[in-house]
Amino acid sequence: MTTLICGSLAFDNIMVFPDRFKNHILPEQIHILNVAFLVPEMRREYGGCAGNIAYNLMLLGGEPLIMATVGDDAAPYLERLDKLGLPRTHVRHVPGGFTAQAFITTDLDDNQITAFHPGAMSFSHLNKVEHAKTAKLGIVAPDGREGMMQHARDFAAAGVPFIFDPGQGLPMFNGDELLDFMRLADYACFNDYEAKLLCDRTGRRLEDLAQEVKALIVTRGGEGSEIYANGQRFDIPCVQADDVLDPTGCGDAYRSGLLYGIANGLDWLATGRLAAVMGAIKIAHRGGQNHQPSREEIAARFQRAFGAAPW
Repeated sequence: MTTLICGSLAFDNIMVFPDRFKNHILPEQIHILNVAFLVPEMRREYGGCAGNIAYNLMLLGGEPLIMATVGDDAAPYLERLDKLGLPRTHVRHVPGGFTAQAFITTDLDDNQITAFHPGAMSFSHLNKVEHAKTAKLGIVAPDGREGMMQHARDFAAAGVPFIFDPGQGLPMFNGDELLDFMRLADYACFNDYEAKLLCDRTGRRLEDLAQEVKALIVTRGGEGSEIYANGQRFDIPCVQADDVLDPTGCGDAYRSGLLYGIANGLDWLATGRLAAVMGAIKIAHRGGQNHQPSREEIAARFQRAFGAAPW
């Protein structure tokens, strides 16, 4: 099943601060904050939510189709997509600017401070869901504000089920807009902080918001995740990782498991567990797209964690 992934392609500039932010931020001086973190380790990775989700869905054997916008500096990323066999039919070049860029600093507690330049992502509304005629499932991941709203409406108008996954883009929307997204979407996914912000902005409880979609998923990092579906709550445990090296892109890996499970008719327990396995595999590698497990290795990892393979 072709899955249209609407979101960003970005370059992630990842820096590691060999200490803890809390040791250098004085709460009583937060109103005049002026802090510099020395980061002796830095690397540049291929990222962006659409790129990361598509990469992980490809590992699972899915059929991802990326819809994104890039700038004049995108050639290395486009060449990478070609080498991976990921179609870029709906990756639009917007002349005169940069591809989206994230500057991420991670401390020893895996806390992150991120600066993000949207660049070409701000023109994501130029892409239309209707142009991806083979899509049978979709996701609206973090992207330009107008593009996210347009793509959600387009999916609904085309009758293509989709996940609303606003991620770090959630603060761009007010309560009424978020409720509109929930009513248009078939599924919705948030981390625990985003879920609290969603409730605050809409004035509604999470359990009530879950009634707007077929399934509402809340991830809680090392505490696992929850799926509200079919009038039930499914608790998904965190899968033990081989190592904890880099949380960047773990949420995207998790979402690839959700998309694969939905596309292939897995029940919600199996879908959530597969998502958790993908997150555990990713966190043991630096960057969002450097892990390379085979489909058989993913199935074996699932079996070790839960006692039965998902396929």
